[in-house]
Amino acid sequence: MDRTERFYKIQDLLKQYKKLTMKQLQDSLGVSRATACRDLDYLRDRLGVPIVWDPKTKAYVLELLGDSQERQELPGVWFNESEIHGLLSMIELIHQMQSGTHLAERMTPLKQRLEILLEQGTGSANEILKRVRILPMARRPVSDEHFQWLADSLVKRQRIRMKHLSRKRGEVIERDVSPQRLVYYRDNWYLDAYCHLRDDLRSFSLDAIEAIELLDKPALNVPEKALADYFEQSYGIFNGVAKHTAKLRFSPFRAQWVAKEIWHPKQRGRFEPDGSYILEVPYGNDTELLMDIMKQGPDVEVLAPNALRSRVSESVSATNSLYLTSN
Repeated sequence: MDRTERFYKIQDLLKQYKKLTMKQLQDSLGVSRATACRDLDYLRDRLGVPIVWDPKTKAYVLELLGDSQERQELPGVWFNESEIHGLLSMIELIHQMQSGTHLAERMTPLKQRLEILLEQGTGSANEILKRVRILPMARRPVSDEHFQWLADSLVKRQRIRMKHLSRKRGEVIERDVSPQRLVYYRDNWYLDAYCHLRDDLRSFSLDAIEAIELLDKPALNVPEKALADYFEQSYGIFNGVAKHTAKLRFSPFRAQWVAKEIWHPKQRGRFEPDGSYILEVPYGNDTELLMDIMKQGPDVEVLAPNALRSRVSESVSATNSLYLTSN
């Protein structure tokens, strides 16, 4: 029996006997006391298995958490070095995107254990982590407590009551909603939910939530297809049916980037003989699309529809007026 097999065996014995004496351990593994002690130390100190010595029974037991719940494990999951590299990179992305939040803190113990495992190989955890950098842009802080309550309600499928600021109306509205999923979009968090006040699906910005209360009512489950039809047809975070298609022409210079970008899952694009690029994207609400067009400056022209072209023209005129007005 090799070392890895002994690790599995020890955990099985602890679950089987509840209280495992050193003699039972040595007899089952067929090893010396010194080897058994080394295996126990490695499982406890390096892999985080909650093995403790009970002086009353003079036996080893699996320790319970403070709330008397058993620890969870992933039986049979062993990682090679490249898989640990991938997991550490993913965890570092979460830490940098959500620094200081409950989500990042929850990942810290896993990160530490993976670093310990990596030390047994040839890789360097510190070398990996310092080679990953995230630069958030216009991120709006989210209440750690609110995030945790929403995560709990999603997992437990509970309805919530929340007070949410409607920026368009400039008022706080209280409503009961059935959370469906959390969405991370452009460095900010959103909640897709069924709103019982409006009897329809809605998307809420988490930073605009002022209060949350978990209700003793089951959440209404909306089928995945219905969520996709409502939230994913239009452009960006604004939901609804995509009733229009924007036809945009980008300059040959800007085309080098836009041709490789995904603006919408159902977009269509093609190069013109002069090197310019035609991009067609479906949309309903043009708010976010208008902002993305304006960011391109003179490197983009709206060819259709006329209503969108007029909206861009009005925005350009309004912007120009800010700079053309004499002091």
